[in-house]
Amino acid sequence: MGDSDEGDLFRQHMRDVKRLHAPQSNAKRGKPKPPPRAKFTRADQADVLRESLTGPVDEATLSTGDELSFRRSHIPESILMKLRRGQYAIDAEIDLHGLTAVEARGALREFILESLDRRLTCVRVIHGKGRRSGPRGPVLKNVVNQWLQRTEAVLAFGSARAVDGGSGAIYVLLRS
Repeated sequence: MGDSDEGDLFRQHMRDVKRLHAPQSNAKRGKPKPPPRAKFTRADQADVLRESLTGPVDEATLSTGDELSFRRSHIPESILMKLRRGQYAIDAEIDLHGLTAVEARGALREFILESLDRRLTCVRVIHGKGRRSGPRGPVLKNVVNQWLQRTEAVLAFGSARAVDGGSGAIYVLLRS
């Protein structure tokens, strides 16, 4: 059989075959993409703006550095260093992202009370770095810093290691 006979035979066998089209992706089918969802509603954004413009009366209480660090006078510096190195097991954590200062305070208060009831030793508080807090800087971070220093059950706290949130989170050592 010659090349032309084989070609004729092939075309004869394939004459009723119809070409299949590859399935198209959603983008090619014309389906519209879902609209992007905002992380914050306008009300949340207004709350953040209001909080960033009104703050503590005592401007000296605002932290200018990235790292937070606190210990009671009877707690040795070595304990604080061990805490900041992440050498205590984290028993629980709370994430305050997206909350207003008032909401965060209530959530943090409940979290600390529950942690004390459960006899937890070390907890992590994620307050964020305050990148959306406006010109006044990190609102939640500064407020959490103040609240925890005033809470007698808190023995010490310090900024977390980078893998645990860095300057956007703190380890908190609680009395047992």
